[in-house]
Amino acid sequence: MNSKIIGVGNCIPSETVTNLYFDKHVFLDDKGILLKDDNFSLSEKLKKITGIEERRYASGDQVTSDLGLIAAQAAIEDSKIDPETLDYIIFAHNFGDVRFGTVQSDMVPSLAARIKHSLKIKNNFCVAYDVIFGCPGWIEGIIQANAFIKSGIAKRCLVIGAETLSRVVDIHDRDSMIYADGAGAVILEGNSDDDSGIKAHLSSSHTYKEKDFLYFGKSYNGDRCSDTRYIKMDGRKIYEFALLHVPEAMKQCLDSSGYSIHQLNKIIIHQANEKMDEAIVERFYRLYNEAVPQDIMPMVIQKLGNSSVATIPSLLTKILKGELQQHEIKNGDIVLFASVGAGMNINAFVYKF
Repeated sequence: MNSKIIGVGNCIPSETVTNLYFDKHVFLDDKGILLKDDNFSLSEKLKKITGIEERRYASGDQVTSDLGLIAAQAAIEDSKIDPETLDYIIFAHNFGDVRFGTVQSDMVPSLAARIKHSLKIKNNFCVAYDVIFGCPGWIEGIIQANAFIKSGIAKRCLVIGAETLSRVVDIHDRDSMIYADGAGAVILEGNSDDDSGIKAHLSSSHTYKEKDFLYFGKSYNGDRCSDTRYIKMDGRKIYEFALLHVPEAMKQCLDSSGYSIHQLNKIIIHQANEKMDEAIVERFYRLYNEAVPQDIMPMVIQKLGNSSVATIPSLLTKILKGELQQHEIKNGDIVLFASVGAGMNINAFVYKF
């Protein structure tokens, strides 16, 4: 029994935020000192390193679970299933519902429970729960759903990844320009009709020295409320960590699938940083003494920014819906999914379409 994707959906928020949006921001360093570079130079450096030209923000009346619901409804419609037949709803996020203009996170009840309620599912044995696993949360949800299906515990699961990172950023931290909002979802179902589905997976948590590479910390502006925390990261350490560990994890996952590097058609990787992702994939192919094939790695970070757990399912949906030029996934294609993020966590899975 393989776990097969039978429906996909996403929610790309309507509010487009270009780099010019940050022109009037007052950016400080971690000691509260004004950065020497002007904001235009900062945004140009950001674009050069991360590839980000613009990002999407949720509208003021939306929260994370609202975006997740839109993506879930699209995936259900695409799969043509009855929501009552779902055995699990797994919602990957990291900060819960944070309403516009506030700083308090709301996670009770779980966002998955809110989705189940909004879908009007009456089946009490459809289990709804959340996954907090950093940016790799959606892949971890897929891995858990796959385990339920292969063990016979479940036949059909909805896995959602959604985030509104724009609500948890420090406006005085230049890293705030990286983050975005969005959602993506898939329906995963047990499949014994053909050999398509998940072929291998891998997860790891590096916490001994790496736990605080991403964390919640005070604003760089000391005049802001000292009790309020915002998302913070040590970009250099994350970059070095990712380049050291992610290619090896990807190789281990692909090797365990039984497929060769020459059979791989696409790599769908967490859209965190264009240069970092390119370096990860280059090092991955170097482990096989191979050059990186053209168009192996689709990217949408340029227009959508980093929406954490939403980046991979949103991108997958766009590809399968024919919305990305130069990129398509055909029946029989082998695709490697991979992510890295807070924890520090790494995971991957190999899928045959």
